[in-house]
Amino acid sequence: MKKHAFRSGFVGIVGRPNVGKSTLMNHLIGQKIAITSAKPQTTRNQIRTVYTCPEGQIIFLDTPGIHKAENKLGEYMDDVAFETLSQVDVILWLVEPSDFSGAGEKFIASKLKLAKKPVILVMNKIDTVDKKNVPGYMEMYRRLYPFDEIIPVSALRSVNTDSVLEAIFGHLPEGPMYYDEETVTDQTMRALAAEIIREKALRCLKEEVPHGIAVEIQSMKERRRKPRVRGDKEPDGQGLPQQDPRDAAGPRQESQDMIWDIEAVIITEKDSHKGIIIGKGGSMLKKIATQARLAIEEMTGEAVNLKVFVKVRKDWRDNAGILRSLGYDTNRKN
Repeated sequence: MKKHAFRSGFVGIVGRPNVGKSTLMNHLIGQKIAITSAKPQTTRNQIRTVYTCPEGQIIFLDTPGIHKAENKLGEYMDDVAFETLSQVDVILWLVEPSDFSGAGEKFIASKLKLAKKPVILVMNKIDTVDKKNVPGYMEMYRRLYPFDEIIPVSALRSVNTDSVLEAIFGHLPEGPMYYDEETVTDQTMRALAAEIIREKALRCLKEEVPHGIAVEIQSMKERRRKPRVRGDKEPDGQGLPQQDPRDAAGPRQESQDMIWDIEAVIITEKDSHKGIIIGKGGSMLKKIATQARLAIEEMTGEAVNLKVFVKVRKDWRDNAGILRSLGYDTNRKN
């Protein structure tokens, strides 16, 4: 019996903000790596994740949502998204079911034509519309671009997502295993922790705040935890200062020997936003930090002692120096 060739390659996921790119990628690899929220422009950097099976290996490159840039951070995010097109073997263009194509869709289609790569249209969120209308939506996109395949899915409900993997392998070349079987992402633990904190902030805060925040990990160290004795108190919520509220969201898992000490800063553009992030008596900051600590503990499998502060850096999204310090290389070119 002839053995099937091992196929491998890079797959870029592009699309408008909030169409479910990160949700789809997380589902396909079977593990949450990219943060998600109901707010647009959640993803800011290119994130690589790895799916490996007997048939081959797919390296997914999730990208920021393509949008009209209003500041240097927005310009950087668009640059990252379009630069991805030149780095991949196959492109997934993720869209929502609709019978309308605007300037944004036409702009993306023009970029795809220049890339000259196989393009699979993935129509996400089909669970939100009447199924009988889906064929019409697919036909509208066929008129916009000559896709190699069009696949309707619901990433959130796991509907037809296996067909996406099959279609990708159908367009990938024979190739090597780029990463070992245990690798699921190229992101560092530090970067993942920062993104988890930002995700929890996005989910907890009001609409006017999230786009103006970033998270910087100031220190992250692993140590052997001291034995606990009767009478010890959990550090959650202890000693919240009046002038500089913070949350020390301490460890919960008593059986673990190791613990991560993490200090992080939520950066915001306005003093008024700092007050919203902190909340009355530090309540909002404590909520964000506690949710983030639990998620980081789940990711690392170890206890976490997390301290989160808030700092104001006015107009940081238009400050090239601050953007570079946060890992956004605004000097990159397509």
